[in-house]
Amino acid sequence: MYPSERPALCVAIHDVAPATWRECLILLDAVRAVADIPLTWLVVPRYHHAAQRSLACESMLENLMGQGHELALHGYTHRDPAPVRGLGSGRLLRTVYTQSEGEFAAIDVAEARRRIELGLRWFQERGWPVTGFVAPAWLLGAPAWAALEEQPFRYTTTFTRFHLLQPRQSVLAPALVYAARNAAGRIASPPLASAVAALAARTPLLRLALHPRDAHHRALVRHAQHLIARLLRTRTPMTKQDYAARLVAASSVTSPSPSVRPVPSTGAHMPRNSLDSRSHTVPYFPWC
Repeated sequence: MYPSERPALCVAIHDVAPATWRECLILLDAVRAVADIPLTWLVVPRYHHAAQRSLACESMLENLMGQGHELALHGYTHRDPAPVRGLGSGRLLRTVYTQSEGEFAAIDVAEARRRIELGLRWFQERGWPVTGFVAPAWLLGAPAWAALEEQPFRYTTTFTRFHLLQPRQSVLAPALVYAARNAAGRIASPPLASAVAALAARTPLLRLALHPRDAHHRALVRHAQHLIARLLRTRTPMTKQDYAARLVAASSVTSPSPSVRPVPSTGAHMPRNSLDSRSHTVPYFPWC
């Protein structure tokens, strides 16, 4: 990041599909009530295996791209098809926290490659550009990382970091997220998101992840609005692809800051869950 640039805020709407479109529009209206900022829309081509198509949804997504918004590939079905073995944290992560929606957590290279290529073909059929890939629940197993590195994406994200893929670079970028699945999560996650935002005030990038389920809970939507308003006082809103472009430009003229570190070009170094690029620690995040 150039010394004169403010830190960034990326707001993303996850799980975008015809089945979730009504909730996505509620979230869009909520953000726009605060500020008309560019968003990153994480699109799932065959959400929960559904093949339905909505021309109204696709037409509006095209219009949003024309207004500076970004579409990114968010898996292919958003369902975790691999068998769950063992009794460790991986089982808890894939079955309880994400309710079997961590699509790229445990599939092999060939299956990960197939799903990514199907998703890219889906974008190509619509003539939509795509530079980013975000795995459902931010879970990327080592085989999925290897498959991802074969593709022409510019970036991906894990729970705590933004990964520039071309050239390789990793930036601390915590995700703020709401746990809307249960009452305890709905009570605990707003103050937790506020606390993380305060603790990460000096990070180059913060990401607010909004999910369709959030739209059903007015208190979560209101908290997100207040959080966005507060963060915009000190941060520049931008899409993830624009932040990737900023990183590329900055890396060509400056040395990395402590929150930025080069990453080897092979996926073999990535942790099996990829919650962040350093640790196997499992954070609290019962969303998806």
